[in-house]
Amino acid sequence: MIVIAHFSDIHVDASPRSRERTSAVMEFLDSLPYAFDAVIATGDLADHGAEAEYTWIREHVLGSRHAVLACPGNHDRRDVFRRVLLGVEPTAPEAPVNQVLRTDGFVLALCDSSVPGKDEGFLEEETLDWLAEELARTPEDVPVFVGFHHPPVTLGIPFVDGLRQFGEERLAALVRRHPNVVALLCGHAHTGAATTFAGRPLLVAPGVVSTSKLPWEQNGGPRDYVYRDESVPALAFHVFDAGRLTTHYRSVPVR
Repeated sequence: MIVIAHFSDIHVDASPRSRERTSAVMEFLDSLPYAFDAVIATGDLADHGAEAEYTWIREHVLGSRHAVLACPGNHDRRDVFRRVLLGVEPTAPEAPVNQVLRTDGFVLALCDSSVPGKDEGFLEEETLDWLAEELARTPEDVPVFVGFHHPPVTLGIPFVDGLRQFGEERLAALVRRHPNVVALLCGHAHTGAATTFAGRPLLVAPGVVSTSKLPWEQNGGPRDYVYRDESVPALAFHVFDAGRLTTHYRSVPVR
């Protein structure tokens, strides 16, 4: 059995609010009597891409007893993300930040779907080539999870859908060539959701800092699109066992 803990969109800034909500999630994970096979954060870690934000994240998120693997979102800055969180001085500051976790039982490939200076997502050719190589070197009987920040489909939330991942047909073609890709994991939408992409499960982690309102929950006009203090942080647990994937969503109270 493979269990992956998945959270997203912590949007750490200088305010106590985002840090308290993020700390609640990390304290919850650290308190559980379980060693997860992976813990991932799918983007928008820092709200402004500031070094001080990433320094806090390094200490309080990556400092967990679990090894946390993260990818950038549209609020992140690739150069600062790479330098502060990964300890790598970038020779190409704007190059995508792609990472892979390889274990005896599965592979987790986190792709950088961010586009510097823009809010929508896109997988650069460099990233797709990297993912293609990682998939090619993985035996066909080893399950692969592919993660990124932006969902490559519409979710029925107009504000989010306008900022989704575009050029998705290239990713879809690659996924279809590899049946051992068992799921795609993302964030960005600030709501837990489950759909499909290229015939595979596409699982969206809830937002930690806030929750998007669905169109039928909006009462205050076009800018009324998010629950803030009336929502609680949440995360997902993806369980892959005997060829079947199950996702559980869990809310975390802020004390």
